[in-house]
Amino acid sequence: MKTYNSHEYIRNRAMSIVPSFRYDKKEDFSKWREKAKEKLAELLMLPNERCEDEFKIISKKSFDGYKRIDFEFQSEPGYFVSSSFLIPVDCTGKIPTVICIQGHSTGMHISLGEAIYDGDKELIAGGRDFALRTVAEGFCAVTIEQRYMGSAGHNKEGQPACLSNNEGMATLLLGRTAIGERVWDISRLIDVIIKHFSEYVDTDKIVCLGNSGGGTATFYASCFDERIFLSVPSCSVCTFEDSIMAMWHCPCNFIPGIRKYFDMGDLGCLIAPRKLVVVCGTRDDIFPVDGVEKSYDIIKSVYDHIGKSENCKLVKGNGGHQFYPDDIWPIIHEYLK
Repeated sequence: MKTYNSHEYIRNRAMSIVPSFRYDKKEDFSKWREKAKEKLAELLMLPNERCEDEFKIISKKSFDGYKRIDFEFQSEPGYFVSSSFLIPVDCTGKIPTVICIQGHSTGMHISLGEAIYDGDKELIAGGRDFALRTVAEGFCAVTIEQRYMGSAGHNKEGQPACLSNNEGMATLLLGRTAIGERVWDISRLIDVIIKHFSEYVDTDKIVCLGNSGGGTATFYASCFDERIFLSVPSCSVCTFEDSIMAMWHCPCNFIPGIRKYFDMGDLGCLIAPRKLVVVCGTRDDIFPVDGVEKSYDIIKSVYDHIGKSENCKLVKGNGGHQFYPDDIWPIIHEYLK
């Protein structure tokens, strides 16, 4: 039968390809992981150029139950990142720290519980005030303004530039990717908090958590940076052909050539044997649960193979494309014991 629909053709082509870097259980896992991580870095077009962080505290504020330090740092020469570090008032010594990554929203102020634009209050009420929940749970929290979002790029309504203006695609012309840039910033953020917030940060218990586009950044950063002890990507891990290739998604999700080498389940194996909680909604229309389960099955089979079954979980929230804090936080506590 002839195919005239170009999108249908390319999606069907993807489904016929077994990713060439899929882990073969006959292979030594550590050697595979090293080789696969190098390939992922190549696809993300990393590393970027290292530089002095030029760390600068912008302000210090006290709130009920926590204090907040707003700061900035240089991620690569000439590019600066806005962040906030939150410390519970009863913090004594080094404790787990959670990196909170917003998805396609008006910015990291959502994590901080601050409503600036229309619709922000609804996002905050929907459980996306990640940093506030983190300090309420007794841990330090750190936020980061993702590239092409919030103060790092938005239109007059506050919507992300990668979503509204496709600005995240311009980086491809320089041989870079938006996801790679975001991963780089998260990795550099870890450098910064270890160096400048050493009195608070338990470096053996760094968590990365995010929903939607923040879950995507969490996932790739966790594949790339092994200092992340626990990864919690929400509403973001799914087969490419069931999600990113199946319907419209922000162009920032696309990494040239990646499906030839990996599907998301294959990439998730790079996080092993570290702790991983894959979160989804049973009624998520853009990351369908069937595709999530296919990806998770690949990931779980590798955790089982290396004898670390207990370090990997799938959480299915009873809802759509949203965060599920009440389902997730008990597991975070369990893994951080």
